[in-house]
Amino acid sequence: MTDGLSGRLLIAGPSLGDPNFDRTIVYLLEHSADGALGVVLNRPSEFDVVDALPLWSTATGRPHVVFSGGPVEAGVALGLARVRSPIDCPGWSGVHGTIGSVDLAMDPEAIAAGIEVARVFVGYAGWGAAQLDEEVGAGAWFVIDAGPDDVFTAEPDQLWGAILRRDAARSAMAERNPSWN
Repeated sequence: MTDGLSGRLLIAGPSLGDPNFDRTIVYLLEHSADGALGVVLNRPSEFDVVDALPLWSTATGRPHVVFSGGPVEAGVALGLARVRSPIDCPGWSGVHGTIGSVDLAMDPEAIAAGIEVARVFVGYAGWGAAQLDEEVGAGAWFVIDAGPDDVFTAEPDQLWGAILRRDAARSAMAERNPSWN
C-alpha cells in the first residue's frame, strides 16, 4: 500500500481514462488498507452555497458555490474547513495540518472563531481496498503535496494547470544526485 496519502493531492494523469476525473485534482481525506476517499477540488457547480446550506454561506470562500466532489453518492454533502490552528472541537476532524472535515449539520457559529475558510462538496471520489494503490502504481494518478491554498483556491478552474506548473518547476529545481558529479 502507498503510505501516507491522506492530505495529499492526486492529479489525474492522461492514462486514467475515466471521464469523471478528466483533468481533476483530488484531495485525499482518507487512505488505508480498506480504501480511500477524497473530493475533487476543481469542479465548481452553478449552485450557490446560500441556496443549499444558508448557514454555511458566510464561512465559504470564493467562489461561493457547492463543488462536485466526485461521482460517488452525489446526494451526500461533505464539508472541509481550514482552521487557524488544529482544534479539538466537536464537528471538526483534522485530515492534515489545519485542514479537516467539518460536520455540515452543525451551526458554523459553534466553531466560527476557529474557521478561516470552508468549502462544501456534493459527492466524493472513492476507491476500494488497494484500488487507488494500483491506479497510482499504473501511473493513472500523480501524487503531490498540497499547497497551502490548493483546497480553497478562489480559481478552481485554473488549479489543474497551476499545480502541474508548480510541480514541474519544483522537480526541475530539485537537487541533482551528488553521485553524478
